[in-house]
Amino acid sequence: MPPLAIATVAITATGLVCGVILAVAARIFHVHEDPRIAEVAGLLPGYNCGGCGFGGCSDYAHAVVVDGVQCSLCGPGGPAIAQKLARYLGVDAEVGEKEVALVLCGGDLPRAPRRFLYHGVADCGAANAVGGGDKACRYGCLGYGTCSRICPVGAIEITADRLAVVHPELCIGCRACVRACPRQLIKMVPVSRYIHVLCSSRDKGPEVKKGCGVGCIACRLCTKLADNNAIAMDGFLAVVDYNKALTNEAVGEKCPGHCIVKRPMKAEQAGQTAAA
Repeated sequence: MPPLAIATVAITATGLVCGVILAVAARIFHVHEDPRIAEVAGLLPGYNCGGCGFGGCSDYAHAVVVDGVQCSLCGPGGPAIAQKLARYLGVDAEVGEKEVALVLCGGDLPRAPRRFLYHGVADCGAANAVGGGDKACRYGCLGYGTCSRICPVGAIEITADRLAVVHPELCIGCRACVRACPRQLIKMVPVSRYIHVLCSSRDKGPEVKKGCGVGCIACRLCTKLADNNAIAMDGFLAVVDYNKALTNEAVGEKCPGHCIVKRPMKAEQAGQTAAA
């Protein structure tokens, strides 16, 4: 038999033997997967953002079906998806209000001076590592766009005056920006809340004034005006308790630090909340 024919037969035989071995191994080691996992994954938005605490939508679907994890952990899906998952699985859904990201800082360039000129990588983490950041306020938004670049839906804008601003009507609640901010300035808040303290400084009033024109000076006036004790002091910083309704707009109008703002929902966002 010619050498070429021998080689062809040998390769073919080897392939057949390997195919048989793989087929037997596949049958022996086959792991049955609950078909509901694929169905649940199909109900999820598919962003694979990791905001639920799992590696992606498939991992979360597996955890919901196999481990009984709550159906309400998908931020982008919100209450609507949580209810769909619960109905499909025949369980009760612990559905809360949709949350969106909020940058707890209002100090843009005109109102928050820089201590030095930073010429490094345009990344907040890198800038923060150089002398604690170039901003006079060591708690404020650096404005180099790390949160904006990581947002999968373009919901965060870096203004011309170097301040990160979230557009709540676009935010899907994936929490990627929360994890990305090196100064931990971004917080998830209920979509219906519209009065916010846009400051994160823990310094005393005089020090705050040196670093920013719109910072909390710990005057405590807002805590007296806020209904339901919805604003309380955390050291020298006024903090909103978003679990309580806050409707007295005087807290912002009379704030001497000008750091309490009113940001009402837009019409399309209100419609989404009502639908949920």
